[in-house]
Amino acid sequence: PSVMLLNGDCSESLKKEEGVAEPPRENGLDEAEPGDEATGQEVIVIQDTGFSVKILAPGIEPFSLQVSPQEMVQEIHQVLMDREDTCHRTCFSLHLDGNMLDHFSELRSVEGLQEGSVLRVVEEPYTVREARIHVRHVRDLLKSLDPSDAFNGVDCNSLSFLSVFTDGDLGDSGKRKKGLEMDPIDCTPPEYILPGSRERPLCPLQPQNHDWKPLQCLKVLTMSGWNPPPGNRKMHGDLMYLFVITAEDRQVSITASTRGFYLNQSTAYHFNPKPASPRFLSHSLVELLNQISPTFKKNFAVLQKKRVQRHPFERIATPFQVYSWTAPQAEHAMDCVRAEDAYTSRLGYEEHIPGQTRDWNEELQTTRELPRKNLPERLLRERAIFKVHSDFAAAATRGAVAVVDGNVMAINPSEETRMQMFIWNNIFFSLGFDVRDHYKDFGGDVAAYVAPANDLNGVRTYNAVDVEGLYTLGTVVVDYRGYRVTAQSIIPGILERDQEQSVIYGSIDFGKTVVSHPRYLELLERTSRPLKILRHRVLNDREEEVELCSSVECKGIIGNDGRHYILDLLRTFPPDLNFLPVAGEVLPEECVRAGFPRAHRHKLCCLRQELVDAFVEHRYLLFMKLAALQLMQQKASKMETPTSLENGSLPSLEPKPEVSPGPEVGSEEESGSASGLAKVKELAETIASDDGAADPRSREVIRNACKAVGSISSTAFDIRFNPDIFSPGVRFPESCQEEVRDQKQLLKDAAAFLLSCQIPGLVKDCTDHAVLPMDGATLAEVMRQRGINMRYLGKVLDLVLRSPARDQLDHIYKIGIGELITRSAKHIFKTYLQGVELSGLSAAISHFLNCFLSSYPNPVAHLPADELVSKKRNKRRKNRPPGAADHTAWAVMTPQELWKNICQEAKNYFDFNLECETVDQAVETYGLQKITLLREISLKTGVQILLKEYSFDSRHKPAFTEEDVLNIFPVVKHVSPKASDAFHFFQSGQAKVQQGFLKEGCELINEALNLFNNVYGAMHVEICACLRLLARLHYIMGDYAEALSNQQKAVLMSERVMGIEHPNTIQEYMHLALYCFASSQLSTALSLLYRARYLMLLVFGEDHPEMALLDNNIGLVLHGVMEYDLSLRFLENALAVSTKYHGPKSLKVALSHHLVARVYESKAEFRSALQHEKEGYTIYKTQLGEDHEKTKESSEYLKCLTQQAVALQRTMNEIYRNGSSANIPPLKFTAPSMASVLEQLNVINGILFIPLSQKDLENLKAEVARRHQLQEASRNRDKAEEPMATEPEPVGPPEEASSQPRVAKDPSPSLQG
Repeated sequence: PSVMLLNGDCSESLKKEEGVAEPPRENGLDEAEPGDEATGQEVIVIQDTGFSVKILAPGIEPFSLQVSPQEMVQEIHQVLMDREDTCHRTCFSLHLDGNMLDHFSELRSVEGLQEGSVLRVVEEPYTVREARIHVRHVRDLLKSLDPSDAFNGVDCNSLSFLSVFTDGDLGDSGKRKKGLEMDPIDCTPPEYILPGSRERPLCPLQPQNHDWKPLQCLKVLTMSGWNPPPGNRKMHGDLMYLFVITAEDRQVSITASTRGFYLNQSTAYHFNPKPASPRFLSHSLVELLNQISPTFKKNFAVLQKKRVQRHPFERIATPFQVYSWTAPQAEHAMDCVRAEDAYTSRLGYEEHIPGQTRDWNEELQTTRELPRKNLPERLLRERAIFKVHSDFAAAATRGAVAVVDGNVMAINPSEETRMQMFIWNNIFFSLGFDVRDHYKDFGGDVAAYVAPANDLNGVRTYNAVDVEGLYTLGTVVVDYRGYRVTAQSIIPGILERDQEQSVIYGSIDFGKTVVSHPRYLELLERTSRPLKILRHRVLNDREEEVELCSSVECKGIIGNDGRHYILDLLRTFPPDLNFLPVAGEVLPEECVRAGFPRAHRHKLCCLRQELVDAFVEHRYLLFMKLAALQLMQQKASKMETPTSLENGSLPSLEPKPEVSPGPEVGSEEESGSASGLAKVKELAETIASDDGAADPRSREVIRNACKAVGSISSTAFDIRFNPDIFSPGVRFPESCQEEVRDQKQLLKDAAAFLLSCQIPGLVKDCTDHAVLPMDGATLAEVMRQRGINMRYLGKVLDLVLRSPARDQLDHIYKIGIGELITRSAKHIFKTYLQGVELSGLSAAISHFLNCFLSSYPNPVAHLPADELVSKKRNKRRKNRPPGAADHTAWAVMTPQELWKNICQEAKNYFDFNLECETVDQAVETYGLQKITLLREISLKTGVQILLKEYSFDSRHKPAFTEEDVLNIFPVVKHVSPKASDAFHFFQSGQAKVQQGFLKEGCELINEALNLFNNVYGAMHVEICACLRLLARLHYIMGDYAEALSNQQKAVLMSERVMGIEHPNTIQEYMHLALYCFASSQLSTALSLLYRARYLMLLVFGEDHPEMALLDNNIGLVLHGVMEYDLSLRFLENALAVSTKYHGPKSLKVALSHHLVARVYESKAEFRSALQHEKEGYTIYKTQLGEDHEKTKESSEYLKCLTQQAVALQRTMNEIYRNGSSANIPPLKFTAPSMASVLEQLNVINGILFIPLSQKDLENLKAEVARRHQLQEASRNRDKAEEPMATEPEPVGPPEEASSQPRVAKDPSPSLQG
């Protein structure tokens, strides 16, 4: 990798992390100066100094604008179109000293542009295209606060509700609320948020934002029916006509001409293009409307003010569309641009691209070919790849929806519907059915349905390996209305040729005819190591041996563009033998015990890449241990020759096993495993690199170890899989039988490894709460990270049931059962929907939801023919949905039948016995919530329902009507390209923080943030993680304002990119509340915590380990504002949950007891306080011993409580004795100080394990600043003494040793979360 420059001074440490040996620099400096020739062009990306220019626009005061040299002129245009005072202009150019600037040139290439230059905004004449852009932009400004696009899932808009809970921006309010620490604030949460409440309302999920009642500026703005202008008017400069009804109900017709906009005299039925009065020509439509409508003028100004006040993260588009599963009832407003878009179907016609449709394949492949030698090049390349992918995913999704809705003409229209294929916008679409019995041996339609998802995984993997010269297709898999559509970019020339001619590598008939090609072997060979794929030989139908380096059905095609494409990557990974019974093969005992092999519905079950990697890692450790053990034994037997080598370093040429004099052998054994492993590593490298040097005995050690772990090489550890083993129809040559036998054994071992290591490992992590899934999606993610496919869900649940810590896994069990039920229901829903025609869709979906969730015993489906009576019943229509039989078959489903099918499906697919016949039994037996099941099924199927309270439990009427189903969205799977350099920086930063170097960590993570923004734009899941960590670091370093601003961004981004009620969003809300509290914004902190609690109740319910943390937070904040009784409700709930999930003896429970005791103390109920603190004390004593500081603290507190109790008792006795005349010393009941509450908050959130008072924090900040100055000073000194020798950077100035531990006694907790 190239040298990476940071704003700080840790390029040195970074090189160490990256493991790059950098040659010393000639000029003797530790780090390259920005002026260094070598890295000149690299630095520019990271630190380019901005400068400001003055902008002169007509009609407003000149203003200055901060720009950076590598921005394009176009970006200044964007800024001006967004600014409040210039937002109504779209058609203008920028002039510098009378010369027009080119739209697409970078600012640094503009001659004479420098600090203080003046840019004039010059209005340009309109064209039809520019006029359209202008009208579209005005419409966007009018709609800028309207959330309908987010609810409808359009144009990458999505929802965010943070501002509802923070009342605007956090940054400013912090200054206002500083002094009023104890203002009375209303802390009572709504009833449904309190612990123990049973109701789970849906409406608060999307609170009504008061900005959404948009100010009406106009009633109608639409294209006029008089378009396009007739020839004679065209020659007068008319471009198009608009029709407007103002808020005052005045109807006007407007001409857009080359010079601007003016009123004409046309009416709805009479065309008269002559100008009307007032004869006012305006270059901007907004200025014209300001003239003719006072309401427009007033409201438009207010609207723009509100628009620019919103946080940018509320309005930036997300990279991929996020859909909302609920939406409020919205009135459908007239919108000319939307209507035009829908009917011109914008055939991929994107505003900025000349030449209409995009050649997706060319764009996807060209971006891959961009150079990647240094950091700036890689950033450009990754940014381009990411952008094209997100555009392609959006276009493919639009196309897939159009295909299923029947709006695209098939390329083979004469075939039956399920066999049709489509091309739209240069994308090829096919449906997930088994066409021409292609998958006959693999499970027919079921196999055809999973193949695209497997293929997508293959594409993702090959893209990640990123071998130059090897190309994959852009692939997106869309599930919509029960159909699976695969969208692919088109290989140039593929449509003109027959498939048989084009395939020059692989097989089109699953291994009967197989061909190979040297160039493909060479390219795939380069992927074989990272992907662990074995190069192997197979027989074709002519009994010839053919060599491959992938599975047989992976095809290689050279396009007309000369590129080497590979496609059909559905079996990139080895088969999963647990689900592939093969006659005559016996699986290892672990598998048989667990009831495997089980026949699955299809034969395309593969192991996940994560599993393959984990298995190889596991084998590598085994290999090292075996070799170390053998070396030990050899050493023990070679006692006679005492030529011991100096401190055990083996010379790399002749690694004789080290010999040590007799008596020490015992001690060797203990330390042996560590030093032995190091030796084996060295030995292994020697043997692998140079055959002649190693002596035969150590060579044998390696050979034995290799053989034992199934390595394909006998001189080095190298495990690879042959993906064709057990593939029906593939035959192997005689000469390979031994290799095939070994490969079969390896696959069996991998299948056993999944059951004996990975699943128990997952359950252990859940028991230790190392992972905390909160809903189905997070559980699935946790399983997949460990390489466990979802089809093992039943097995995971079995293991949870049998676990000794069954109670501590209750949440996992509930989530798992819910996931099992909703996945089974999804499978049924898919086939159910295929039988529904468009007009019956909402009725069918609401009927399904009633059968699934409503307690009403016999819901009746409304057939769509109710509303209209047709004159003649048309005979069967030709354009039926693919594969559909009878359109009303869905209407006869009953809840009993559906639940019977769900249980059947759970048994067949997941091998799990559900004990429930109705939804109410399921809820009762497994402790589930109907609202949670509704959320899960809606997210999985893309259904959007009306935001209202549903009476699921009513036995008198069904819960859903057809009016409640608002929409059905596509569910999209796609490749999401990664920003590799940024990710490395992020990881290095995390590592630094964990070692306790907060400042350096902070710099690295800031750098990562820059690079992420460079590649992904402003919105992305990974940027969200970056912001969260930065916020946490700033908080630890005592910079609350910065922590608040970063965390606010993280919350907004999580809401926008992951969803408003995604578990990640809930966590971000909790962090933000903590930082708000620290900044004395108490009421905000509470409303954020209440929001988090509401979301968690909706997503899972109350009984979750994370709820204990949340309730402790709420209880502490309430304690701080002296709401003691409320506080106790939350803290006692937290205590109960902690006791259940962490066991009554855990330290978390002790802390919980202490928090409860403190509130009782504040209420002067000392008996209860003492009782709780004693519990805590006992736990500390048994867990940590008498002398631990926690135990001492607790015993001190007990003493203090006892004294207070005694004092109180004395006073009471005094009162009894002397009546009212008693002289009572005033009792000191103090409200807890904010600092003490904050300290406790930090402790429970795992921020710091050492209490830092404000003073400590100040010292720490001063220390950090001083260290920074020292480093600056030493750096300047280094520059002064040029000819210094390079030496590795010392750990730092000597004070560092003393100052570090202060924060970093246990830095790891500062990263949890």
